[in-house]
Order: sequence, then structure tokens, then C-alpha cells
Amino acid sequence: MRDAYHEELDAIGDSLVEMARLVGSALGRATTALLDADLALAEGVIAADEKINDLHHDLENRAIDLLARQQPVATDLRIVVTSLRMSADLERCGDLARHVAKVARMRYPESAVPADLQSTVLELGQLAQRLVAKAGLVIATKDVDKALEMEQDDDRIDALHRELLSHLIDERWHHGIETAVDITLVGRYYERFADHAVSVAKRVVYLVTGEHVAEFVAATEAAEAAGAE
Repeated sequence: MRDAYHEELDAIGDSLVEMARLVGSALGRATTALLDADLALAEGVIAADEKINDLHHDLENRAIDLLARQQPVATDLRIVVTSLRMSADLERCGDLARHVAKVARMRYPESAVPADLQSTVLELGQLAQRLVAKAGLVIATKDVDKALEMEQDDDRIDALHRELLSHLIDERWHHGIETAVDITLVGRYYERFADHAVSVAKRVVYLVTGEHVAEFVAATEAAEAAGAE
């Protein structure tokens, strides 16, 4: 019975890794659809979000069932509760990829992104996709060091987001209000996608250590300082 219980816990972790893979793929395809005005690809991303939602609901149901049947405590309880929160973060990532695809669909047959901003949006999409792939690796390996790196990784995405917005207030902007709204929304979708990926990594730190990131980092730094004295 105990082995079956831990197999169920492992299966929840596997589902989270699969969700991370799916939302990363969705964002990559949504970015291509956005830049290339690819309607079929955009429609595919929008339709595929249902699979991500189904995984999220299935994981929720399994986690709640484990809570009811096994009444886990200590580390096991932390795994179940934290997994529920990570699943919600990843489900939201899927929604944000869908939102990008919807902008692509809305502006078809034109691209929603002007030629002079395409490289910035492409980099935003690629970095956000890499970030959620790293989150999936962190879930699979429980690597606290990699999890802690992700906030710094996110800094580049924040910088690109600011760069994108700076174009909108530049007096040389000539693409009109409609495009400005599209770029504002798209930039926000990528920035929020990355934030949710970082949130997943922070939850892994809590899952492994029992401490939130700020507490864990402070305790680690204090221990290092004491050791250096």
C-alpha cells in the first residue's frame, strides 16, 4: 500500500513535468503564429489548451483523492499541496499561450507585430519557453540551485518587456493605436507566463526545503557567514 501511495505521488510529479512541456510547446507555436500570421497554427494552440486544462483537472482530482484517502503529513502533505499550486501556475501558462494565439487569430491575415518589433517578440517568446522548460527540469530533479537561478533568468524577460513598451511611448511610433494595444497585451502575456514559471520554481524550493525562497536564501547566507567567521 505504501509503495502504491508513493507511486501516486510520483505520478503527480510526472503530470506536472508533462504540463510544463505542453505549455512550453504551446507558447512556441503561439509565437510562430503571431509573427508569421499563421491562422492554422493559432487555431491549433487554442484547441490544444483543452488538453492542458484536462491535465490540470485530473491532477487536482488525484491530489484531493490522496488527501482524503491517505491524510498525508509533513513532507508528503507539502508535496501534494505544493503540486496543486504548481499545477495552477502551469495551467495559467497555458491560458497565456492561448491568449497570444488569439491575438494572432484576431489580426489574421496580417501579423499583429510590426517588422521592427518582431526580433524582440521572438526573443521574448524563446526566453519564456526556455524558462518553463527549466521549470519542468526543476520539478523533475528537485534541483534547488537551478530553481534559485530562475529569478535571475527572468530579469532578461523583464528587460525585453520594458524595451517593448518603450517603443509605444516613443514619438516615432507610427503603427497606430490598435497595434499599440496588441503589443501591450502580448508583452504582458509573455511577462506573466515567465512569472508563473518562476513561481513554479519557487514552489519546488519550498517543497524540498520546507522554507520559502526568501527564508531559505537568508538562512543559507547566515550559515555561510557564520562558517566564514
